[in-house]
Amino acid sequence: MNRIVERFARLKRAEEKGLIVYIGAGDPDLEATRQLALAFDRIGVDVLELGVPFSDPLADGLVNQLAAQRGLASGTTPAKVLETVRLIRRDSQIPIVLYIYFNLMHRYGPARFVADAAAAGVDGLLVLDLPPEEAGEVETAMRRADVCNIYLVAPTTPEQRIEMIVKRATGFVYYISREGVTGMRDSLPPDLPIMLNKIRAHTDLPVAVGFGISTPEQARAVAALADAVVVGSAVVNQIARHGRSPELEQRVIEFTKPLVEAVKSVSVPRTTLAGTTQQER
Repeated sequence: MNRIVERFARLKRAEEKGLIVYIGAGDPDLEATRQLALAFDRIGVDVLELGVPFSDPLADGLVNQLAAQRGLASGTTPAKVLETVRLIRRDSQIPIVLYIYFNLMHRYGPARFVADAAAAGVDGLLVLDLPPEEAGEVETAMRRADVCNIYLVAPTTPEQRIEMIVKRATGFVYYISREGVTGMRDSLPPDLPIMLNKIRAHTDLPVAVGFGISTPEQARAVAALADAVVVGSAVVNQIARHGRSPELEQRVIEFTKPLVEAVKSVSVPRTTLAGTTQQER
């Protein structure tokens, strides 16, 4: 079974919510990426998103743009990211999603990239700028390779299009909680429950919420509504701050562990025979 599917099934059985962490691959170098992946697995991160560095990351805010620059400066390429995933797989089965711009896949060869990613141990692809209407070749390759096809839904996505997107998604649906690019925010959007209800009306897939979540308090609040929480820029900012310091891994884990604990502290409501809900913890 695909590791992403298996992980969300395990979370459901345990009545737990998931934490997904995003970092830029190759920031500050690929060995640091490998070490951080293993450390995230040890502290209970459920899914790791690796951003494949690209020179024109149009969906990313400044923090992740700079991470992409550092990744490119360290010599990171799509092929080297796949080799790093192979090395991670020697010691860890943490589910891994590649966050990638289509131009990189196009140059590599879309079907070949999907096959090579699956062989390396990648479990899902989130292709930022590839609309579903143009994704037929990639979707076919992903189905063949048992790689999850992660699609984004935005606050501005019309409900008819939400239905189309989520029916083509596999693994989980990634809801962007805010308009615009990635980045840390001070508060959560008030329409979050409404949008999650719209998505869930059309799919049984888990729904992960990201873009802007940066504190344990925010993570806990989102976990109360969603199946998983995605934290990216806040973790990437810690990597930027500590760079090549020998304390990099320790500092990043010190920042991330309270996020794990916050998400795992949220109870999953269980439906009783009477049709009401109760909190198990």
